[in-house]
Amino acid sequence: MKRFVTTAAIVGSLILASVAFGAEGGKLGYIDMQKALNLSESGKEAKEQLAAKVKKYQDEINAKQEELKKLKDELEKQSVLLAEAARSNKEKDYQQKLKEFQRFTKDAQDELQTKDEEFTKKIIEDMEKVIQDYGRKNGYSFIFIRNEGMIYVDDKADVTDEILKIFNTSRKK
Repeated sequence: MKRFVTTAAIVGSLILASVAFGAEGGKLGYIDMQKALNLSESGKEAKEQLAAKVKKYQDEINAKQEELKKLKDELEKQSVLLAEAARSNKEKDYQQKLKEFQRFTKDAQDELQTKDEEFTKKIIEDMEKVIQDYGRKNGYSFIFIRNEGMIYVDDKADVTDEILKIFNTSRKK
């Protein structure tokens, strides 16, 4: 309950501040960062690079899966014919290769996620500079990132397309 009262007080303060702010004529805007990331030239290039890495890993994963399948089939077919020691060695070999495959798959996923985060971070850092410059030059007091906490936002406050144009142009220089 205490948290609710505190939250209500903060929201109330923000509402009062925005009413006072609005009376002074400040400009507010927002950017849809997900749209900006997806439609920017940098974002498209990052997607292409990631897709190439995904394809490379997927090809390796498919080859390793095929090898594992062959080993398992061979083990199943020969298990009755092989001596206990030979069967045990084949099973150990299969289990080892399975562990290696699982490790490879996890490492590939981790690397792809890390690369995605690196690309995203770099693009956002570069875009923030453009947004700050745009805000200063066009008299904005605030430019927010659109998120699920924004219950209503007037489309007129959306500066995403303008920022994208400037960002893509500045990147080409």
